[in-house]
Order: sequence, then C-alpha cells, then structure tokens
Amino acid sequence: MSVHDTQNPESREAALAAATDAVRDGKLIVLPTDTVYGIGADAFTPDAVADLLEAKGRGRDVPPPVLVGDHAVLLALAMDVADYVEQLAEEFWPGPLTLILRAQPSLTWDLGETRGTVALRMPDDEVALELLRRTGPLAVSSANRHGKSAALTVLDAATQLGDSVEEYLDGGTAKIGTSSTIIDTTVEPPEIVREGVLTKEEIIAAVGDIFAAPEVEDSEDAKGADEAEGAEGAEGSEESEGSEQATEQDGAEHDPAAQNPAEQADATGAATSLAPAEETDPAVPAGPADPADPAEPSTLEATAAPAASAEAPGVLDLPAEPDLVELSTTPDPESPLENPPTQPDPAPAASDAAAEPAAEAPGTDDPDAAAPRRPGGPGEENAEG
Repeated sequence: MSVHDTQNPESREAALAAATDAVRDGKLIVLPTDTVYGIGADAFTPDAVADLLEAKGRGRDVPPPVLVGDHAVLLALAMDVADYVEQLAEEFWPGPLTLILRAQPSLTWDLGETRGTVALRMPDDEVALELLRRTGPLAVSSANRHGKSAALTVLDAATQLGDSVEEYLDGGTAKIGTSSTIIDTTVEPPEIVREGVLTKEEIIAAVGDIFAAPEVEDSEDAKGADEAEGAEGAEGSEESEGSEQATEQDGAEHDPAAQNPAEQADATGAATSLAPAEETDPAVPAGPADPADPAEPSTLEATAAPAASAEAPGVLDLPAEPDLVELSTTPDPESPLENPPTQPDPAPAASDAAAEPAAEAPGTDDPDAAAPRRPGGPGEENAEG
C-alpha cells in the first residue's frame, strides 16, 4: 500500500504514473473526486471489479458507477441517448451529476447485475480527470465500507479499506463532501433516484422540466375516442344483424311449412284425397263415422246405417287406410264374421243397427281390421300423419 501526494506539482506525475500502472495490473486505487473519495478499478477487468465490490463489502446487485474523462466517451459507452441527456452532460459535466443510461451491448465488461445499464459521471477534479485520460473508464464507488460514511480525506479511506488498495492518491479534503445526484434516463419521464448536491430545481432551471409526464394532445384523444365508438357501433350492428338472422333461421326450423314446401304440398294433397277420413279420430279404433256418442244410439244411427254400409265397399278398396276400414266396416256383433258378403244388404244392417249399438271394438279375428296393422306399414304412417 502506497500513499502519494497529488497536491504537490513535483510529486503529482509520479503519483499518477503509479496509479496508472496499478490499474493496468488489475489492482485497486483510491483517488480524489469533487464529491467524495472513491475506490476505483479498470472497468474492463472483471476480476478487478469483483475485488472492488469485495473491498467495500458489497454484492453484485449494487454495481459501481463508471467515471469518464471526456464528454465524447458518453456516446461510446451508452446507446439511445436522448437529446436532454446530452444537454445535461453539457450543462453539468464535469460535475456532481450521474446519469443512468442504456449500455452499449458490445461492451466486454462485467460490472455486476446492471440489467443492461450503466451509470456514468465526469468528475470535476483535475487529478481524477488526468488519471482517467490515462487509464480510460474506471469503475469507481465511494471509498468506504458498505454502510459506513463516505471518505472525505485519504486518511478516512485508508482507515476503512486498508491493504485491499494498492495505491492511494492524496488530493486533500473533498471540495463538495456530498454524493452526486443520480438521474435514471432509462425510464420515461426520467427520475431522480438519489438527490445529492445538485437539486431538482437547478436541473429544471438549466434544461427544463424533463421530469413531467408528456401531455397527450386533445385532438388525438378525441380521434381515438371517435374511432373506438365507431368500432363499437359496427360490432353492435353486426351482432344485431346476426341475432335477426338467427331468429329467422330458428323460426324456419320450427315451421314445418318453411322447412320443406314440397312436404307441405304432399301433405295437402294427401289430406284432399282422404277427405272422408277428416272427421274420424285415428285414436278411436271402432265406431261409425257419425260424431255422435256411440254409447247413446238414436234413430239417426239406424237411418244412417244403410248409407254407411253402402259406402263401406268403397273404403275397403283403400288398403293404405286401415283405420278408415275399421271405422267404416264395423261388423254387427251378431252377424257372421268369417265370410262377410261381397254385397251387403242394407236392410238387415239397418235393423241390426237399430237393435244393437255400435260401440264395441272389432274383434281380433277380423281379417280386414287386423291385416293392415303391420308394424311399419303405410297405414301406420298415414294414421300418424
């Protein structure tokens, strides 16, 4: 460990040379700055940066800032530099202002967990600037143990850091004695993450209120609102039209006539051809076509019986209407069933109808009534229709 007086012009050159050699060898140095004393290492030597963090007792989650000796280095180390950032550097560099920027992805350094950023500052101290011009960018943090007070003299730094540092440069008591102000320019709007000697008011007075959120023009807001309302109206119209179409389709599905006009025409024709069966209930298996109650026979039944018997042969000629056959050819319970006459005599049928009511169902041994009731036959379809 060596201490060099940089306040004496005669020894300053030797002090700077020793510090430059130590940095190039990957060693740690302590140097004066305008704010407080700092502990530094070559920014492009990962082992030296790791030693710096260990000497302070700090982890990689708190990477050190980088000191530069010229404005032009800012654009070499950072990317996406906004205009106001260059204005800040022009106004306050060298000085107590640290700027957090997006680091160039091509840089081969390891400062810790930077998340792609770098904190840059150009100190306002002659010894520090001269050293930086010789060594290039240095990773520098305050020369103290983590959690302790920043060193304002070389003695304060040596007391806390001891032999972990190779060369100490004594530049006297720090001029400012307060840490720098840090502005994060990677967010919009930029934020002050640590307010040091440089106040927010001084920054605004120099470059304007860069910390205010940008205002959105009213015309753009109104245009966006109109476009949103137009989109919602179009969607509502499409949904309404779709609902009406769905309603019409549902109505067509529930309307048999709308589904198949041909079937409706066939059903109408069938009903016309079978007009004599319109007044008969297919669910009633027996009884005359007369709608009167079969349990109460009257003189009208006796009078109508010959006419019904006379029409019965015509109905028997329609094998597709088993129920019509049953209703029209109800046999007399007292007459023979096995061999019915081909030409029935209307007079006996009239006398029998007058003597006996026609309320009973035909017997299961009636071939004319039982034969058409085969499952799946055309008579079943017509009866159900």
